[in-house]
Amino acid sequence: MHRFACYPSDRRKLPPDLHGAHLVGSDNVALRADITWESGSIRCTPRIPDPIGLSLLWPVPDFGTIQLQTTRVPTRAAPYNLHVELARHQLMRLTVKREEWGLFDYPGMDEIATRVDRCRDLFVLALQNLDAPATAARHADQSLLEGLLAGEEMSRFHASVFLVRRQQSGGFSRPFLGIVLPDGAKSGLLTPQLAEIFDLTCIPFVWRSIQPTEQAPSYNGIDACVKAAAAAGQMIRGGPLLNFGVQSVPDWMYIWEHDFEAIYEAAREHVEHAVRRFSKQISSWIVVSGLQADNVFGFSFEQTMELTRMAATVAKQVAPRAQVLIDLTQPWGEYYARNQQTVPPLLYADMAVQSGINFDGFGLQFIFGLATDGYHVRDPFQVSSLIDKVANLGKALHVTALAAPSQPTNGGAGGASGEWHAPWSDEVQADWLTTVCEIALSKPYVESVCLEPLVDGPGNILTSGGLLRQDLTAKPALAKLSEMRKRLLAGPGK
Repeated sequence: MHRFACYPSDRRKLPPDLHGAHLVGSDNVALRADITWESGSIRCTPRIPDPIGLSLLWPVPDFGTIQLQTTRVPTRAAPYNLHVELARHQLMRLTVKREEWGLFDYPGMDEIATRVDRCRDLFVLALQNLDAPATAARHADQSLLEGLLAGEEMSRFHASVFLVRRQQSGGFSRPFLGIVLPDGAKSGLLTPQLAEIFDLTCIPFVWRSIQPTEQAPSYNGIDACVKAAAAAGQMIRGGPLLNFGVQSVPDWMYIWEHDFEAIYEAAREHVEHAVRRFSKQISSWIVVSGLQADNVFGFSFEQTMELTRMAATVAKQVAPRAQVLIDLTQPWGEYYARNQQTVPPLLYADMAVQSGINFDGFGLQFIFGLATDGYHVRDPFQVSSLIDKVANLGKALHVTALAAPSQPTNGGAGGASGEWHAPWSDEVQADWLTTVCEIALSKPYVESVCLEPLVDGPGNILTSGGLLRQDLTAKPALAKLSEMRKRLLAGPGK
């Protein structure tokens, strides 16, 4: 058993919100555990005796409410000071990434280095006051704030350096900024204004919509969108072709719920038919999405990998020159703590590479601002670090969905879903999207970023996550993304 003691402050009420809390083990893999609030501390009972870290949504005054985690600690009788352990983990991450990014003594890093030093000095003060836990917590809170601000500033600084390098090497000569059309979108939604801002259009292939009955599939709506995107000179991406979430699986498939061979064959026919029909117009395919995290049929690990291999192989056979992507949803893998039939995202990605599946890159989804596991807000430093980690697998990366809300998603409070610097608004959404876009595009191995959804609406994961309001008027994010794209295309110093 592990216990993490918490101490209230003028701007933080207790108990903390634990509905998104989970434990992490080695390689930050989420673990099953019982987590409860008990007598001023968080009581964690994991199913393994190994050291663990606690991840939870934590309010940091003057920064936001962010999903953070502690260092991994062994079990002991006395409770750990949660504030100190959160600050310790942030300082550790800063030190590791500063070394990895080569930013020690880098020109222009002076102010950020000073903030990192303040973070360290405040953490030392916290350690010196461990016998007075509330005082230690106060110093640790100040250290954590300095650490989060330093991490964000360091991520922006690192991105600015590498964006210039990418501009100098012609890295923005190919389509790199895209938009995901909503399922069933009308072709007229892709206006000339949008076509000027985005050069890549992703058209959903929702199996449930394409083939509502077991008879012949219908691609009428997709045909119109493909023609409109091609006429606008867009690079077109299709997919995901296979997503076994409840919103994507046709009702008639449930008759084969316990017959994997029948499901496999139906999925193979769906992938082959779609890719063959649009092989001349669509040059990039997301063949599977979220297969490791969410499937209504409870596939085993072997079945998950078999479906992934089949989808990638069929797409490559039908369209050898097409780009084939495997999409990772909820890339921090919180879902694994709740459902052991799923597969941790990095394990799934590593197995896809090691088993020789023929595909070209991974897609990553960064959708934040919803009070649900996998969608709690994380800071830009965590996003940057995760992209680097997935890139170590040696495949090209694409951010296939980037989204944040433009208004609070839970009655104005940030506790249940998280918030960044301020309650979500049009302006906060615009700043968030451009910040994460620039960080992602600064990575030489990230080839594209797609924004999702295009339009606000109840059918989206984030109701207010669109770049356009429901009346199709533009939000500030659209103008900021347009400015960013023009700046990147103009070249260094322009």
